[in-house]
Amino acid sequence: MRALVISGGGSKGAFAGGVAEYLMQELGHRYDLFLGTSTGSLLISHLALKRISKIKEVYTSVNQDSIFSNCPFIIQKKHGVDSIAIDHWNVFKNFYRGSKTFGESHNLLKLIRQTLTEEEFIVLKNGPKEIVVTVSNLSLNQVEYKSINDCTYDEFCEWIWISCNYTPFMSLVRKEGCEYADGGLGNMVPIEEAIKRGATEIDAVILQTETTMFNRMPSKNAFSLLTTMFSFMLDRIESQNIRIGKFAAVHNDAIINFYYTPAILTTNSLIFDKEKMTAWWESGFQFAKYKNVELSQIISESE
Repeated sequence: MRALVISGGGSKGAFAGGVAEYLMQELGHRYDLFLGTSTGSLLISHLALKRISKIKEVYTSVNQDSIFSNCPFIIQKKHGVDSIAIDHWNVFKNFYRGSKTFGESHNLLKLIRQTLTEEEFIVLKNGPKEIVVTVSNLSLNQVEYKSINDCTYDEFCEWIWISCNYTPFMSLVRKEGCEYADGGLGNMVPIEEAIKRGATEIDAVILQTETTMFNRMPSKNAFSLLTTMFSFMLDRIESQNIRIGKFAAVHNDAIINFYYTPAILTTNSLIFDKEKMTAWWESGFQFAKYKNVELSQIISESE
């Protein structure tokens, strides 16, 4: 069984889309299992449907308004570098309404329902492929994996949305008596889960560099400190998930093909910039092409 696993990474998901486009359209890889966390969960249904041009259009056209119904920060550009600062008025409005988070992301749920139709959902559910999204159950302190086979259309759209909700900057969702948040808080790269579900070969797209390549700039305000802290924690979670995945692969005779980003795409994946995301999609496609051509050359030389 072959699986495609896509990690979390916010706006960097555009790079994963480019990698998947090359693997599926140019190399002809056919996957039985699609597993995603956060931004990865947004991609996998469309990839399973082979509607790559459709999801590419979405990823290369979204902006902050496409995601946030109440955006908790403002984007400032200084010396060509984007940084974020708290939008005090929007945060105050959110707390005044009784919200537990700085911002709300209900526009993202609308976007998910607009792009993944009920007819497409039925095709996927009745098909042979399994599509699974990762969510974090904060109430029960555990990671959960939601398969399309176990959901109605509305439920699956909500689980995709929940998987992407990077709290406390995006919505905290109460569902089935529990509070749920971004799947990346528990498992950024669900390689182990893919192996548990029977995968013997996995293409894993990791939306960070393989080795640490930068030192973060000093935090300018409380909000940037929060995003830096969360980025640090998610990076540690991701590294641990990869190690566990490698361990599980060795003990189950599974093969993992890793696709890391070759360079730092952004230090703040909450900023959705159309121009950059378009470039990242193309970068992902070209990187996957380069990696596979190089691998083919190594194999032919060894023979």
